[in-house]
Amino acid sequence: MRIDEARVRTWAGRTAVAATGPYLTLKALWLTGHPVGSDDPGAMDRLWLVNLLTVGMDAVAVALALAFLRPWGRRAPAGLVLFPMWVATGLLGTILVALPLYLLSVLLLAPEPGTGQEDGGGLGGWVFPVVYGGFAVQGLALITAFVLYTRQRWAALLRARTGDLPRSPTLTVQRGLACAAALLGLATAAARAYWAAGGTAGLPVALAQERSRGVAVMDAVTAVMAVAASAGLLVLVFRLRPRQPLRTPLLVTWTAAGSLFGWGCWQLVAFGATAAGTTGPMALVQAAQVVTAVLVLAVGAVALAERAAAARGAVVESPGWTRGAAGFGGRERCCSGGAPDCAGCT
Repeated sequence: MRIDEARVRTWAGRTAVAATGPYLTLKALWLTGHPVGSDDPGAMDRLWLVNLLTVGMDAVAVALALAFLRPWGRRAPAGLVLFPMWVATGLLGTILVALPLYLLSVLLLAPEPGTGQEDGGGLGGWVFPVVYGGFAVQGLALITAFVLYTRQRWAALLRARTGDLPRSPTLTVQRGLACAAALLGLATAAARAYWAAGGTAGLPVALAQERSRGVAVMDAVTAVMAVAASAGLLVLVFRLRPRQPLRTPLLVTWTAAGSLFGWGCWQLVAFGATAAGTTGPMALVQAAQVVTAVLVLAVGAVALAERAAAARGAVVESPGWTRGAAGFGGRERCCSGGAPDCAGCT
């Protein structure tokens, strides 16, 4: 049975848009002075900047979903689609991993005895399932629509192998930056794993005293993402498995680095906007997390851009050649094997 990808993409895009409804409604109420679900109206007033930022983030998610559905989305510049979707994949993909792990911990270990609500600054019990349930649905739908959009727009890239990446003059620089990213990523992973295991050194006093199981799960997932982003990038730049499909390490690196960047930036903003604030060591880990992701992004973008340029430059205009799929991640096809210098021949 053949799947109708156009229909699935339409369904996924519309579901992603609909899933933002409850969250945007809740944030709109908080921004307009209606602290629904909170027993501390003043807390919502203090967090107006964070609430406004999250409304903007969800608006971007809606714009992305529409881009995956409408014809103009396939003509949009690649960067305008890929960068916000990279961040969205990291944020929502992390929730899709962390949420089941947290729920499993509740089933196996029972709910935590204290949730921090007794001090008057907590949220109602219904807020968590509404918000994170919506995030889970939004993440599944938006990522599904993006995968199908990518299959249509950059199909040649998904068919390529790791060894197809060109050995360009910048490869030495790429490898140096990848090694630097790996070192920072491992340091981030070590710190996050330590906090996930219950360590409190380097944490603000308020956070150290109110460590929850959900925060520990997020720290553990972030540690795994830091290792995965570093490993995936090293596979790409050192061509460790040249015959492996490029999409495998690319998918791992894309998701893991997006998680590091999205959640690292979010925590820097969110903790900075709260009364508890953040300490030097914690801010340093968050900054290292973001820098790791930026290095991964820079190296990956250069490698893919060079591959696209090499594919476009490999075309020879003669009766024996036909132009293949060009553009970002494009690949040229050789119809006759007579030209020895065809770098893009398949």
